Amino acid sequence: MRSTPLLIEATPRDGYTVYVRFEDGTAADVDLSYLPAYGGVFEPLLDPDYFGRLRADREAGTIVWPNQADIAPETLYAHAQRRAARATA
Repeated sequence: MRSTPLLIEATPRDGYTVYVRFEDGTAADVDLSYLPAYGGVFEPLLDPDYFGRLRADREAGTIVWPNQADIAPETLYAHAQRRAARATA
C-alpha cells in the first residue's frame, strides 16, 4: 500500500512552476526551480523547453522527464501540501 497518494496530473506553468494534482484532491502550483542545481540527470532541466517536457508517470507516481529524471513522490507531495495549506491560510 502506498503512503503517498498517486499523482494524477502535472502541467508545466511559467518558469519552473508545475501544477500538480493528487488522487486525494491535494492540488497546487509547486516551484521546482531548485532541481537543476543538483546537476547530473537534472542538468537538462536548465533548458525551460526541456523542463516543460515533464509528464505525470502513474507507475512511478511522480513527475518524470524524457531522460528518466524524476522527483521523489513523497517530496513532490510534501511541496504540494505546503503550497495548498498556504493558499487556504
